[in-house]
Amino acid sequence: MRKPVEIDSDDDGPVIARAAAIDVARATGMVCTRVPHAARPGRKVTKVWEVQATTAAIMELAGHLAGLGIERVVLEATGDYWRCWHYLLSAAGLECWLVNARDVKNVPGRPKSDKLDAVWLCKLNEKNMVRPSFVPAEPMRQVRDWTRDRFDLVADRTRVRQRVEKLLEDALLKMSVVITDIFGVSGRAIMAALIDGQRGPAELVALAVPRIIKTKQAALTRALTGRFTGHHGARLQMLLTQHDQLSTLIDQVTTQIDQAITAMARPPAADPASHPGAPAGPVGESCLSAIERLCEIPGIGPDTARSIIGEIGLDVTGVFGTARQLCSWAKVSPRTVQSGATRRSGKTGKGNFYLKSSLGQAATGAAKTDTFLGERYRRLVKRMPKAKAKTAIARSILVIIFELLADPAKRYKDLGPDHYAKRLDTGRRTAKLTGELRALGWSVTLTPLAA
Repeated sequence: MRKPVEIDSDDDGPVIARAAAIDVARATGMVCTRVPHAARPGRKVTKVWEVQATTAAIMELAGHLAGLGIERVVLEATGDYWRCWHYLLSAAGLECWLVNARDVKNVPGRPKSDKLDAVWLCKLNEKNMVRPSFVPAEPMRQVRDWTRDRFDLVADRTRVRQRVEKLLEDALLKMSVVITDIFGVSGRAIMAALIDGQRGPAELVALAVPRIIKTKQAALTRALTGRFTGHHGARLQMLLTQHDQLSTLIDQVTTQIDQAITAMARPPAADPASHPGAPAGPVGESCLSAIERLCEIPGIGPDTARSIIGEIGLDVTGVFGTARQLCSWAKVSPRTVQSGATRRSGKTGKGNFYLKSSLGQAATGAAKTDTFLGERYRRLVKRMPKAKAKTAIARSILVIIFELLADPAKRYKDLGPDHYAKRLDTGRRTAKLTGELRALGWSVTLTPLAA
């Protein structure tokens, strides 16, 4: 028999003596408590009842649970209906965990009802067989709300731009073929003239910037020859108005993000004694400098940096602990699937949509640069699909972000595109190549080149 190997298990916690769980719905919640029996040692008393999802009812429930001495309350993440329960119970001083519904599914074959689901969830809580999801504090939630609003507004504006291009195609105008950005200075001037009634290609071309007139005058004249009508003009005016409104909202939300980040304070868990590199107290200036430091990473701009901070916060060591745990939570690390003698890499999983979108954009931008990350992508893409290689670059970027946020004194320093060439072990490489030649029957004599 092989020697047993001791492994570390992160779920070896004490059994919860007084546990509670809530099966959340939109209007109500099914509450279950399990506490020791007063007269029969070793037995538990299980009680289940329904509570209205209103502030007064939840606060009354919080007082009742506190009177029972409940050590931990577990909620199943159901839409956004868990928020009122988690916020109010946490504010009342109870330890409240939000758990993923995928992790606490009932055993197949058993009857399913709200009561049985609440009892099952409470038993899992009691045996410490659940793991909490990340619920940020109120200041970080405000930053996250604004960054997600901005993400959605940018997506809406992109859809409007696509509709404008579709309208121009319907009018037989190929302006997007000649002008890179039809919403730039030249494009907006030409579209404004079209709305005002100008139809002549020569007059429209004259509105473009001198650089385009000098290099693309003939092509732009052909592209602006079409059948733009008053119907197209009315629709284009509506779409441009909607586009400008969304742009104004995006600018306003960006200002709100900066203000929310400035107001965000370091969470209490970030104790300077436990994290020597982390500053204490308000971190408005430190946070803004964190955005500037994240922008030094290839592929990351100010908006991407704001979005990433809104999703993971500043206290990455207090929340996630290590960079590996952060990458696992963000689902940018593939799972290992092993069965018998077969070992393969599983899918990364869905993860946080907004964070993965920001990391994907950063990885796409970094892959095109002449930097260490760009060279790493070009090395990886030779032996794997492009999407997989970009996910690997996204993981590298997230590890860099973790190190920068964990220590505000750190700055990003690019290793350079020749990093792998510098690490090349010429001795091992020489021995490998000469060994292959000897295996083919050749006698090898090496003579070093003159310096």
